[in-house]
Amino acid sequence: MARYKPYDYRQRVLLPVSLEDQLMPGTLEFAIHTLVEKRLDMSIFESKYRNDETGRAAYDPKTLLKVVLLAYSRGLISSRKIEQACRENVVFMALACGQQPDHSTIAAFVSSMKDEILPLFRDVLLVCEEMNLLGGTMFALDGCKLPSNASKEWSGTLAELRKKKEKIETKVAQLLEEQVQADRGQGDLPGPGGSVTRQQQVEKLQRKAELIDRWLVENQPKQGAAGRENQSNITDNDSAKMMTSHGAVQGYNSQALIDGKYQVIVHGEAFGDGQDHGHVPPMLDGALANLQSLGHEPDYFKGKVFTADSNYHTQVNLRKCQELGLDAYIPDRKFRNRDPRFATQKRRQVRRFTLKDFHHDEALDRYICPNGKVLKLAVKRVLTHGHLYRKYLAAEGDCQSCPLRPRCIYAAGAKRKQLLVPIGESLSKQMVEKIETPQGRRIYPQRLAIAEPVFANIRINKRLDRFTLRSRVKVNIQWLLYCLIHNMEKILNYGLAYA
Repeated sequence: MARYKPYDYRQRVLLPVSLEDQLMPGTLEFAIHTLVEKRLDMSIFESKYRNDETGRAAYDPKTLLKVVLLAYSRGLISSRKIEQACRENVVFMALACGQQPDHSTIAAFVSSMKDEILPLFRDVLLVCEEMNLLGGTMFALDGCKLPSNASKEWSGTLAELRKKKEKIETKVAQLLEEQVQADRGQGDLPGPGGSVTRQQQVEKLQRKAELIDRWLVENQPKQGAAGRENQSNITDNDSAKMMTSHGAVQGYNSQALIDGKYQVIVHGEAFGDGQDHGHVPPMLDGALANLQSLGHEPDYFKGKVFTADSNYHTQVNLRKCQELGLDAYIPDRKFRNRDPRFATQKRRQVRRFTLKDFHHDEALDRYICPNGKVLKLAVKRVLTHGHLYRKYLAAEGDCQSCPLRPRCIYAAGAKRKQLLVPIGESLSKQMVEKIETPQGRRIYPQRLAIAEPVFANIRINKRLDRFTLRSRVKVNIQWLLYCLIHNMEKILNYGLAYA
C-alpha cells in the first residue's frame, strides 16, 4: 500500500518576514521605495490633512504612492486589484509596510493628485538630469489614443442627444400604454417577468431621459476647430470619440515628449482631442516649464532637433517650432508617396496629377485642368487636417467621361475633381523641402527608435489599455503616473546610484 507524507491544515507555521528584505536592490520596487523616501518632496500632500488634533490618522502618502506606482508597473490599474495585492502580495505588503489601504482610499488618493502630480514628475526628472540621462539634443513627440471610463453610446451633438431623449420618452410611453392595456385585460405583456419587470424597465428609461435632460440644461455645445459642433459625451464630456486602428473609442489622446538619449519622458499630457493638429504648443510649453524647473534657460529648445509624425504637420505646430528655434522635422501626409524607395512599386508607376499640373487663371480666379476643363472657386477658406485651403470644384459632367480621370480623381466614389489650394503654406512648403534633403531623410526615421519603445513599454509591458477615471484632470493624473514610473525604470536601468 502506498505511503504519503502526512499533512494537517490546522498546524501553525511561524513565518518571520522582514519587510525591508523584500525590497532587494536592483529591483523596481527598491527603486520606487528609495526615490519616494529620499528624492520626492512629499510635503506637498500635508496641506490636505487637518487631523493633527482630531480625527483618525491617515495613511502616509508615501506608502500610497509606492503601491500605486508598483501596481501600474505590473499592469494593475484597478484600485480593488491594488487593495487585493496589498493583502496577498509580499512585495506590496513591504512597500505598504504591512498596512492594507482599501480601494476607496487608493482611488481617492490617485484622483485627488491634481496639484501634486506635476511636482512629483519634476522631482523624478531632476534625478534623471543629475544622472545624465537627458541628452538634451533630440526630442520626439508622439501619442496614443486610449479608451476612458465613458460610453460611446452617450455621445452625440446636442441635437442628437435631444433626439435620443425623445426616443426614450416615446419608448416609455409605449411601455406604459402596454401596461394599461394589460391591466384592462385587453392584452398580455410581452416577454417574461410581467408587470414588475416592466415597471423596472420604465423606471430605468425614465432615469436615462432625466439624465440627458439635466445634462442638456447644464452644458453648451462643443465647438470644433472648423466651426462645426463636435460630439459631446454625457458621462465624460472632456473625452472625445477617436478613431484608432482597432475602431472608434471614447477616450483621450495621451501625448509624451521624449528625450532621445535614453527615452526619458520630459513631459506628458492627456488631451480630449483625437487630432494632433494643435498638440505641439502645449506639449513644448509644458516640457519647457519642466526643464526650467531643473534650472535650464527659457531658450533651452533653440537649435535642438525635434521630430513628430505627419499628423502634427499643421501651421500652428510648425509656427510653434519656429518660435522656439527648434530644428524640427515634421513631414506632410504625402511624405511616403515621394519616397524614392517606393518608386518601382506598381502603384507608383502611373503618375498622378498634382496642383502644379493645373493652370491658375488669376484674372478670373479659376483653375484649368490638364484636359482643359475649368474648376471654379467654391469655398474661399476651408480647414482640412489643420491647414487652410481655397477649394475649387469642376463640373460633374466634365469629370464623368474624362480620359484622364484615373490620374486626377483619387477618392473612391468621387463624382468630380476637388482641388485644394493652400493658403499661407510657406512654413509647410519649407518643411516639405527640408524633409526631402538627405539630412531630413536621415534624421526623421530616428523618431521611431525614440518614441515607439516608450509607448510599447507603457501599453504592452505595463498593460495600460484604458483609463479608469473621468475628466481630463483625473485622466492626466493617471497618464503622468505612468510616465513617472517609466522614468523611474530608466533610473533603475541606467542610474547606478539606485540600481
